[in-house]
Amino acid sequence: MPDDDPHHLSLQFEYDTERRARTVERSVGVEVGEIDDARSAARVDREGRTVHVRIDATDLVALRAGANTWIRLLDVAETVTVESEGSART
Repeated sequence: MPDDDPHHLSLQFEYDTERRARTVERSVGVEVGEIDDARSAARVDREGRTVHVRIDATDLVALRAGANTWIRLLDVAETVTVESEGSART
């Protein structure tokens, strides 16, 4: 999506470890491009222990929908990461 979209939202999620951040980033990163549409698009990057999500949208409704979607995706990835780390220790 071009950078000339009038609405942008940048979200940052910091994790305890770089490994966990990498796992979350890889889990949600596969969705980039898959759930984009004509009104919004997102990208996911990681820097150390921080996962960055940038959402670009043509209107505020699309921006809100994109934000809700990506926050839910990250929440699921975080939950699965915690559960898999817990089961790996037992």
